[in-house]
Amino acid sequence: MSKVLMKGNEAVGAAAIKAGCRFFFGYPITPQNEIPEYMSRELPKVGGVFVQAESEIAAINMVYGAAGCGARVMTSSSSPGIALKQEGISYIAGAELPCLIVNMMRGGPGLGGIQPSQTDYFQATRGGGNGDYRLLVLAPANIQEMVDLIIEGFDLADEYRNPVMILGDGMIGQMMEPVEFKERKKRDLPEKDWITTGTKGKRKPNIINSLYLNPEELEDHNIWLQEKYKKMKEKEVRVESYNVEDSDVVISAYGTTARIARTAISKLEKEGYKVGLIRPISLFPYPFEEFNKIKDDCKGVLTVEMNTGQMLDDVRIALNGRIPSYFYGRTGGMVPTPEAIANKVREILGGEK
Repeated sequence: MSKVLMKGNEAVGAAAIKAGCRFFFGYPITPQNEIPEYMSRELPKVGGVFVQAESEIAAINMVYGAAGCGARVMTSSSSPGIALKQEGISYIAGAELPCLIVNMMRGGPGLGGIQPSQTDYFQATRGGGNGDYRLLVLAPANIQEMVDLIIEGFDLADEYRNPVMILGDGMIGQMMEPVEFKERKKRDLPEKDWITTGTKGKRKPNIINSLYLNPEELEDHNIWLQEKYKKMKEKEVRVESYNVEDSDVVISAYGTTARIARTAISKLEKEGYKVGLIRPISLFPYPFEEFNKIKDDCKGVLTVEMNTGQMLDDVRIALNGRIPSYFYGRTGGMVPTPEAIANKVREILGGEK
């Protein structure tokens, strides 16, 4: 199959349609606007429906409705827009509805700026809305991986009856790379016998809801959800590692920042330094156990992010004080450079090779 040169945001739309998505509800915000633009043009060609809602809040509630009818549905936005969707996302998670949510992160807090950032890690992995819920969060580092994860993400959403978030940033959304749209691997997905499509006189009505006024029922529901998240932790951890077991410093980074870190590592290796990489692909569930492979006499783990230190919390949980932890970050839309990361590694090693 031949490759096609595509902008990241447009590849998101193409991958979603390839995965069988036929409904998109959203609202424009940079730097993800090419996603709804692409979907508005291409979805009707395959019998799909595109709606530009009057607001992000309306869009996420339209997603709720379509998902409740069993449709493959998605929305996309960027940081402040995702913040507006949080109530609806919590409802969707509480009602156990499958959908795909794409966040092309920009700088914050507040309206911030339109440059790339990774400042929504807490929001994505800790739950930005109310209640004890989790999203399955995947963070691609290149456009091909993003395409693959979006196609798989729809299946994961159906398998777990849970929202799946693809966490990108303005850089991966705006860059262009060659991509290949591979044939989907068939998954054995559960039958959607819970959807609200009318009883046709053959069954009792299905009710989709996230409201439980009886506290015992709500507790049982929360316990059930936690069991589902436990299964995700057992089955859906995704991570890429490089030279972890024999390095004097290990860098931990995700998404496009990890690509910059790889360039820094290549530079440092030419100078004789031994540097590894742990790149979490699933941010929830987080690959905590991968950090156990780091040798005890490693000089430190350097977390690199486009924020002031959010994934750093999970890295420190994974290390549990066994190895020193360091941080280098840029924020406000500033992007780390390979040389700055390399300098931080040299600083940690104090010139040792």
